Amino acid sequence: MTDQEPAVAVDKGASARAVGDFLLRRREQIAQRWADETLFRTVFTVSRDEAVEVARSVVEALASVAASGQVESVSAAGFAGVREQLGRMASSRARSGATAAGIAAEVAALRPSVVEQLTADLAEADGAAREECMVTLTVLLGTLRVLVMETALTAGEELLERQRMQLLEVATPVIKLWSGIVAVPLIGTLDSARSQVVMESLLEAVVQQQARFAILDITGVPTVDSLVAQHLMKTVAAARLMGAECIVSGIRPAIAQTIVHLGIDLGSVLTRATLADALGYALHRQGAMIVDQSSAGGDPR
Repeated sequence: MTDQEPAVAVDKGASARAVGDFLLRRREQIAQRWADETLFRTVFTVSRDEAVEVARSVVEALASVAASGQVESVSAAGFAGVREQLGRMASSRARSGATAAGIAAEVAALRPSVVEQLTADLAEADGAAREECMVTLTVLLGTLRVLVMETALTAGEELLERQRMQLLEVATPVIKLWSGIVAVPLIGTLDSARSQVVMESLLEAVVQQQARFAILDITGVPTVDSLVAQHLMKTVAAARLMGAECIVSGIRPAIAQTIVHLGIDLGSVLTRATLADALGYALHRQGAMIVDQSSAGGDPR
């Protein structure tokens, strides 16, 4: 039994090299067939030639992996050149509505055309060698399927993260209220990621608008805990370093009680009850005079 093990290993190595040689010889024929499969049709933008080119590069990558004998490894060096392209293809299929199972089936659909050509190439080979090559090819294409799913998941996670950051930015608008005055009306729960976006957006607006006053309005924030308070204080401190006076407005009675109960010291933070109060304070500090025309008997229009 022990004497036979090295021979089996040699056979497997020989079959892997044989499959690699076959893929290189037939890469053009395989690429032409694969270009019409659903998975590769996603790379069409101008002509079918694009799909053929991508399919050819994938076949060459498979040949390289087979030649290295790492037919079961998704981290094989031979896959490096096509990993990103496979991820984009799988992501494109996912965006068009394909499920993970559907994408896996599309990769599996690449097998028949390759098996057909390998069978023709090995028509004169002995049965054992032919069977070993078929097994090697099946394992190699299975590894390709795992690689596609892995890269698809990674690309999907990156897409979700980008979308999450975009939503955070949209949910955290910086508004120019007056010359030299900007405001961030916060709505919803604040966490570390969103607080970082708030700080970056506010500081960027302070620089762009040359703002002297920045208002953080938390009327729409349901709760304030010690973490949220720390984020607010860091944002206030950062705005000061940029030369802007920061005002926190919209502290409702319930939140005020929570802050006192938690023992959070906001003594160094300028606060106002409402956004209107904060804007009035900032305008007054800039020397603007606010007149209530309806109370003064003027034309309220």
